[in-house]
Amino acid sequence: MMEVVVEHMKANKVKTVGYIGFSDSWGDLVYKGFASQAEPAGITIVTNERFARTDTSVTAQTLKVISVHPDAVVAGGSGTPGTLPHLALVERGYKGPIYHNHGVINRDFLRVGGKNIEHAMAPTGPVMVAEQLPDSNPIKKVALEFTKLYESAYGVGSRNAFAAYSYDAYLRLAQAVPIALKKAKPGTQEFRSALRDALENAKEVVGTHAVYNTTPADHNGVDKRSRVLVEAIGGEWKLIK
Repeated sequence: MMEVVVEHMKANKVKTVGYIGFSDSWGDLVYKGFASQAEPAGITIVTNERFARTDTSVTAQTLKVISVHPDAVVAGGSGTPGTLPHLALVERGYKGPIYHNHGVINRDFLRVGGKNIEHAMAPTGPVMVAEQLPDSNPIKKVALEFTKLYESAYGVGSRNAFAAYSYDAYLRLAQAVPIALKKAKPGTQEFRSALRDALENAKEVVGTHAVYNTTPADHNGVDKRSRVLVEAIGGEWKLIK
């Protein structure tokens, strides 16, 4: 996810970045993910500020970030608390680009942030902007099918990344079970082994978030097709092409 953020930074000549994130494992995860991509790309992280999910102010952390004049800021939050550093930066006049992570891709983040998070950028799975994907993208058809099914049950705008992850798990099983059934009967150790083998050796299984190519050594099996970069515009997420 942070790889696509760094790619956008490189394209826009960002050299220095301030980081401000949760003071917990999620904040650590986003920081490490970003650092692993930024440093090889020649991008320097100039601050590593943290705040608690329950904090109501990040004034001190924000002032430290602004004081070193970073070209851009990465926020390592999630959900509605993830708006806090963005709002504080804007309030104090920061004009550079502000990048988030896939933990903020939900309507409540947009609702709470309002106009003050306009142009916030974040990586996400393709399903969240399925309608905006080019027709050549193999994920588009599956993501649109999922969106239609999900929103017909839970209402327009209810689509979310977590439900789509579960749907991809279902698609993975739908591909693997018929293969396992050819080798053994359900309930047997042989069937469980065959199911594991089918899941571990899946090729080009198209989901809502990715096209999966797994191996015994790689159970994620995703590539660059698994993420896009989006921007908050007018209360909606828009694909950055």
